[in-house]
Amino acid sequence: MNSIVETSFYPQVLKEFNYPFGNVFIFDKFVLSEIDEGIDFGWDNGRTIIQDVFGFLGTSNGATVNFISNRVNSYSVIATDWIKFFNNNYLLKSYIVVFDKSRFSNLEIEKLFFKGNIKHFTALDIAVNFVENDMVEMI
Repeated sequence: MNSIVETSFYPQVLKEFNYPFGNVFIFDKFVLSEIDEGIDFGWDNGRTIIQDVFGFLGTSNGATVNFISNRVNSYSVIATDWIKFFNNNYLLKSYIVVFDKSRFSNLEIEKLFFKGNIKHFTALDIAVNFVENDMVEMI
């Protein structure tokens, strides 16, 4: 799997946020995250991203945001922290996860706590094209 910086999409980045736990890239039609190897990704990390990204985009709750989680590294998502996201009245237009098939079980646990559908792809270019061609549905 490739990082977004290794693709032809990278020159289209509008804003890049670099954190001690990973990187987030803002594009015209989507936001993409790449979390670092070995991180336990939870609400504190998510809240930091929300404040920066939603502030940059000028959205109060994220309802217009297509979010792609490009899981190029192995890390843990604290799935129960999605409850905190939704309890703070945050939303996403779509949530897409790109991963190799060996990490499918992690996504199944995450789906238990995410309100809505999680689309998943095994190739980043397919996920990006899916969003850029307006094929997403509201969650």
